[in-house]
Amino acid sequence: MRKPTSIETLYIDFDSFFASVEQQLVPAYRNRPMGVLPLDSPYSGFIAVSREAKALGIQRGVRLIDVREIYPDFPAPVARHDVYIKMHHRILKSVGKSLPIHNVWSIDEVECQLKGRERQNWLSIAVEIRDNLAADIGPYITPSIGFGPNQLLAKIAAEMEKPNGLVCLQPTDLPHMLYGIKLSDIPGIGRRMQERLRMSGIVSVRQLMGLSGKQMRAIWRSVEGERLWAGLHGFRTEALKTTRNMFGHGRVLSPDWRNIQGARNCARLLLVKAARRLRRENFAASYLSLHVGFKHQTRWRRTTHFQVPAFDDHTFLKSLENMVLALKQQSPNQSPFKVSICLFGLVTQNQRCEDLLETADERSRRKNWENMSVLMDALNTHYGRTCLSLGTHIEPSGGYAGGKIAFGRIPDMEDFI
Repeated sequence: MRKPTSIETLYIDFDSFFASVEQQLVPAYRNRPMGVLPLDSPYSGFIAVSREAKALGIQRGVRLIDVREIYPDFPAPVARHDVYIKMHHRILKSVGKSLPIHNVWSIDEVECQLKGRERQNWLSIAVEIRDNLAADIGPYITPSIGFGPNQLLAKIAAEMEKPNGLVCLQPTDLPHMLYGIKLSDIPGIGRRMQERLRMSGIVSVRQLMGLSGKQMRAIWRSVEGERLWAGLHGFRTEALKTTRNMFGHGRVLSPDWRNIQGARNCARLLLVKAARRLRRENFAASYLSLHVGFKHQTRWRRTTHFQVPAFDDHTFLKSLENMVLALKQQSPNQSPFKVSICLFGLVTQNQRCEDLLETADERSRRKNWENMSVLMDALNTHYGRTCLSLGTHIEPSGGYAGGKIAFGRIPDMEDFI
């Protein structure tokens, strides 16, 4: 743990990203309230709204049907995840003209490190980044830029004057410059943690900053509390390395797919998408789980174990069909609402242990199916679409099955095949 004496981190958080991209690409959406939906349904809640919509009090999560009771002509395009990812890569290239990208935290959040004289020239760097983005991308996708002695404080700074903000938190600004923000503005403090802090008598950032690291560790009931204390007080700490432990996808079923056959078709598609990602990263999975959520919060789950960790579509889909058969026999008298699949118990493909009880013929068939999956991946990638699959390949309404942007995960373009 080290305490910098100057700023060392630049953090960029793009404003209302999905909505801003739509405004940049579609002139009809510019300078007006609008929002982006996950599905083409009036009952969907917005996953992003423009700054003009926020000015009217319309927030992310509000349903389109409720908004149109007041604003009948409210524009609401359906999210185009592949378009947003392409724009994301254009943005990275533009920012990279000024500073190397140190870390990509999400589709709309990036971090750069400042070296030497860059720490004194922070303002000119921010202006250069903004000018480059306006020239390379356009004026409607605006960045809120924060500087700080560490990643946490730079991220907080980027949120302090949104939209299109610019805030620099120097070490000498601490802690008093943080007193004006809310506890919920601090990453890692959600609703439950706010309640836990309230039970400890902490209802403001000023009170939080008065705690010791040990006290915060006790409230968090983990070392994360002490790590957050260090970050808020300007220390740099080494981030914990994370390891991949699963590949999974989930999907809320469109109304016409809310039956067992629809759940089965959706699960097949999600499983194939997850399996492709598994193979791209050279993993095999020891377990496959299928989870189906029904209306009235009823849930059904089944898990299969593979004696030899698998990575081929044939093994996965065969196991899934057995799960679907069990689902037909055990499902409640309700319509399925959501489906998710998960491949876990990961090992790299070259670390797999063979099954000593597997016969030579069984091993040969398994190897052939594994080679077939690799070949299908290569052909589909080459042609940029699913031209070869095992069994049916039926896209659900709205598309983007397995290729949606999630917090902390930016799909590869291959995920849209």
